[in-house]
Amino acid sequence: QVQLVESGGDLVQPGGSLSLSCAASGSRFSINTMGWYRQRPGNQRELVAKITRTGITNYADSVKGRFTISRDNAKNMAYLQMNSLKPEDMAVYYCNIQDALGRTSWGQGTQVTVSS
Repeated sequence: QVQLVESGGDLVQPGGSLSLSCAASGSRFSINTMGWYRQRPGNQRELVAKITRTGITNYADSVKGRFTISRDNAKNMAYLQMNSLKPEDMAVYYCNIQDALGRTSWGQGTQVTVSS
């Protein structure tokens, strides 16, 4: 049973920074892709950023230049450094992984609130 635990969500002022972490455990197969998605109120869940096992990254246009995704393969951890946060970044952020067999798993989410 794969478990993903996100942490780091918080209340931050516009222009501020926040760092999210995702710890993955229980996967019997290697983790190919780790990613962060978010769901804003009234919106569908959307990709924020993802990173392959070899470090290839992909970002949503809305966060390019502000957010940085990274991972530690040895620890099965993923991170999302978020800078210059905007009110529209406020959402529940979910960690997602895809293993070597193509199966995906989701975390339960962590709330990021951007407000003055």
